[in-house]
Amino acid sequence: MERLSSFGWARRARRWIVLALGAGALAAMQWAAAQAPDAEAAANKAEQARLADTDTLLALTNDGAILYAQDSIKLSGYQYCSQAVALAEAGEFRQSVRAASKALHLANTTRDPNLLAMANRDLAIVYSYSGQLDKAEEFAREALKHPARDPKLVVGPAYKVIGDVQTRRGDYAIAVTSYDTALANSSQRYAPLVQASLVNALIESGDAPRARQLFGTLPPPREASLAAQLDRTRARLLLAENKPAEARDLYRQLTTRQAGVDSGYFQLWAWDGVAQSDLALGDKQAAAEAVGHALGDVDGVRAKFRSEEFKMGLFSDLQTVFERGVGLYSDIGDTRRAFEVSERSRSRALLDAVRGRARVSEEAAATVDLATLQRTLRPDERVVQFHSLPERLQVWVVSPTDIRATSIPIKRDDLNEAVETFRNSVVRGRRAAIANADKLGAALLGPLRLAAGERLIIVPHGPLHYLPFQALRLDGRYVIETHPVSVAPSMSIAVRLAQRSPQVDAVLTAFGNPRIEDKYDLPGAEAEVRQLAKSFPRNSVYMGAAATKTQFREVASRAPLLHVAAHAEADQVDPLYSRILLANENGQHNFLEAQEILGLPMQGNALVTLSACESGLGRIEKGDEVLGFTRSFLSAGTSTLIASLWPVSDDATEILMSTLYAELAKGKDIQLAMQAGQLAVLKEPRMSHPFFWAPFNLIGNWRLKVGAPG
Repeated sequence: MERLSSFGWARRARRWIVLALGAGALAAMQWAAAQAPDAEAAANKAEQARLADTDTLLALTNDGAILYAQDSIKLSGYQYCSQAVALAEAGEFRQSVRAASKALHLANTTRDPNLLAMANRDLAIVYSYSGQLDKAEEFAREALKHPARDPKLVVGPAYKVIGDVQTRRGDYAIAVTSYDTALANSSQRYAPLVQASLVNALIESGDAPRARQLFGTLPPPREASLAAQLDRTRARLLLAENKPAEARDLYRQLTTRQAGVDSGYFQLWAWDGVAQSDLALGDKQAAAEAVGHALGDVDGVRAKFRSEEFKMGLFSDLQTVFERGVGLYSDIGDTRRAFEVSERSRSRALLDAVRGRARVSEEAAATVDLATLQRTLRPDERVVQFHSLPERLQVWVVSPTDIRATSIPIKRDDLNEAVETFRNSVVRGRRAAIANADKLGAALLGPLRLAAGERLIIVPHGPLHYLPFQALRLDGRYVIETHPVSVAPSMSIAVRLAQRSPQVDAVLTAFGNPRIEDKYDLPGAEAEVRQLAKSFPRNSVYMGAAATKTQFREVASRAPLLHVAAHAEADQVDPLYSRILLANENGQHNFLEAQEILGLPMQGNALVTLSACESGLGRIEKGDEVLGFTRSFLSAGTSTLIASLWPVSDDATEILMSTLYAELAKGKDIQLAMQAGQLAVLKEPRMSHPFFWAPFNLIGNWRLKVGAPG
């Protein structure tokens, strides 16, 4: 894994990305602060303050007290710990955190240091499983501070988590030291798992001789899944010893091995190992064929969390197989197949995130092939699809008649850094944003030979989901000045949505400023909704106490145009639990979770404008923006979304939205209307900085037309 992992990028991105149409006061304060000499320090301080309340030891203890009080059947602290471990191993990360937080509460209430150590240990494990590496290490070190009755039940697992974190960061030498400490302090039952993790870390660190020596001492696992993982390590060790032919032979044997209901999963990885071996032997064509075998089986592999891989220190990610396919097919000149593998990776990422815990329609998980996409496109439309690989960025430009592939020599780590630098310069109102826009536009779009006037449908990948492409510059002009722009998390979804809702009635349903408690009041959001309703005489508006989840579920699916101005929270541990806060019901807080959105029948909904802090967030894995609110609404059937990547001023919002809806009323499609709205703000001298006009993204069906209000 790279030092700057996809998880690391997602954490940093979430600190900056907010979604708030009615955030004029916040935007004005931020703009003023950006002009001050100490703006950088002030912004960093505000950023840290916002994060300080998220999943900290104190916050989780307080949460645990509330959750424990709500439990009709009270368990002991140690029973909650056992529950937390079981839930973590089943992939129910947020539920696991909640169980461990109840144990934390009871540990503090009873002043039980042993329970405190165990609860922190369990939190370290679940945060490690969920990819929250900083928090995993934080809780592991917290666990080590408290005396345990049997230290081996805490010290060994805590140091193993620290080693796992260091391995995933790419700090293999340091990880080896942590695993050695874990091994010296582990129970007899736990030690083999630490040894297996240590072997894999030694392989990655380049110490094949010690890895071989230690591997020979590992006892054969009793569980079939662990045995299969151990055989993968055996083959990896052969590759590390520069014995690719022997590794390939072993991997080929594993392609036919039966390991119960998950045989297909292990056989997929065996084929991927064959591909790696063929690459080491210098045979890219054979490697591509092996990856084809792996990807041919991927649809039949169950989407679930596999804790045994974490126990063995393997940290497998199916997206690396897709990644290898994209790279290999591109290298051998099979452009069509490379493009389709990239598209398939996005569908699989969604399934792996949901893992059967929420309903995902077959349509949302399906993919379209290149020929179908090209038949859908009009002469002036171009799909620009990206796929970020470790050493380069692969890009395809698709027209109705051809597909052009371009390989841009920018490493994933460098791309992450470039996007973050640009975003920060825009969000903080820096003059450097213009130069950064020129630089990034030249790097990402310059090689693509896009003709002025072409409509662009951007399919981002990784950190590019958080990049406002309309604000990049080519030849001294912003992209939005020469191209209508929209975004799609998946071309397959965008094509289906474009075919579904060509034009809808201008009937507005809006939720504004849901009543929760004073600190959550959003008076700007209420004013925003009332102003918007004036443009749509046919409307249903739900404000304050009326803006409930019950009401939302009742009306959302049949609302052609839906506007939501509310608070929202992105769950970094488990994106299915990201939520929009709606009005209290029966005296209790209520909210709409991403998993519930996935289950709503939203096919009758054409346009959603999300005006909620952090509602545009997703969890970026290696494959795609898999499960933010955006993907949830689109997968549920919503045709188009308008969402913002950072707070904007009321003045800019008023100009953009009034222009956009006026253009829609004239019969223009939403992509042209959005372009007109952004240009209207850009032309205002005091709002010409991208901070004001560039945050809004048009996502999904770029062809949508809305009837005139009436």
